Amino acid sequence: MSLAERKAIAERWAGLDEADLTALADSGLSIAEADLLIENVIGRYSLPFAVATNFRINGREILAPMVIEEASVVAGCSYAAKLFRHGGGISASADDSIMIGQIQLLDLSDMEKAIDTIMSWKDEILQKANEAGGSIVARGGGALDMEARPIRNTAVGDMLILHLHYDVCDAMGANAVNTAVEQIAPLIESLSGGRVNLRILSNLSDRRLARASGMIPRESLATDDASGAEVVKWIIEAAAFAEVDPYRAATHNKGVMNGIDALLLATGNDWRAVEAGAHAYAARSGRYTSLTKWRMDEEGNLCGEIELPLALGIVGGATRAHRGTQTALKLLGVKSASELAQIAAAVGLAQNLGAIRALATDGIQQGHMRMHARQLALAAGAEPGSARAIAHQLIDEGNIRMERALEIARDWNKQI
Repeated sequence: MSLAERKAIAERWAGLDEADLTALADSGLSIAEADLLIENVIGRYSLPFAVATNFRINGREILAPMVIEEASVVAGCSYAAKLFRHGGGISASADDSIMIGQIQLLDLSDMEKAIDTIMSWKDEILQKANEAGGSIVARGGGALDMEARPIRNTAVGDMLILHLHYDVCDAMGANAVNTAVEQIAPLIESLSGGRVNLRILSNLSDRRLARASGMIPRESLATDDASGAEVVKWIIEAAAFAEVDPYRAATHNKGVMNGIDALLLATGNDWRAVEAGAHAYAARSGRYTSLTKWRMDEEGNLCGEIELPLALGIVGGATRAHRGTQTALKLLGVKSASELAQIAAAVGLAQNLGAIRALATDGIQQGHMRMHARQLALAAGAEPGSARAIAHQLIDEGNIRMERALEIARDWNKQI
């Protein structure tokens, strides 16, 4: 479809208005607004805003907005989502929005006594934390529980780490959690006789997990050169490689995060925090492994699942300050952070399927380079109006290289 046709479908799909379409056309952020978001602003930097298609998640049809510069990601994700439809779509779930705030306590003369004293005051400590809760506490969130984690024989001696469990509702929650742990730090010091150093949230939000799973009938995976049963076998073999080898798992999980990060960028979420949490979770056993698992069911169909921490928000931060993110959330039609996390998990699972299927069959480069041809044409100096035609010529020749793109672009420019 043309760009105009795609925009028209998105407009009808989500009931986008003129302000939404304008936000997508001008990056959703004025230079004045950009100057207020961060320090030392001198301009804006744009990336493509696309939609991944074919998603059916928990029975609901989804267009997934993605902001990314890498060719073939959106196409691969959309194709994989279509394969999942053949098995009924993707099922997803998410935990409550519980974040962890950490308090580092040092210089304790009696570790066990400090733990007993602090835990005996738990109710009062939680109440103190909620005094600074503001709108989150008003919505029913706030401090829920606390746990003590003594850590012995570190480079600086023994330390006690306190975990504050905090329900952040539909926010990502960093500011609320950081405020809460800073609020209770003086009381913790007074009760324990120790010294508080760090007071900060953890991005390993393992009490805020999201999951997705789905099945692809084996016949849907057949290619011109291989049966569906063969492709299922190859994908499971590739997945087993990622489960046992950290070198492969790093690239495998990068493919998962290609989709998740693109969705988070579009919706104004902290993709860096999610990346950190996801990779830490992948190493929770002491060995870095894959975030997804692929198995064959009794009928020989391919079954995939994913589980990872997803601390996402639909209120606060860039979700309110950036008009483009508001349009992305409108396009998704989500009503809660939990629903957004479920979609993100489903997108990550589909993105992984798209990559692992390509790797196990034709190889990653065949499809990727076809998509990359347009980028090569632009990089070679082609005008936007001729870049698509030059890309088609590169593909038809089977010679998708910068040297050839430069030759063709020079010929085109001579004709102008």
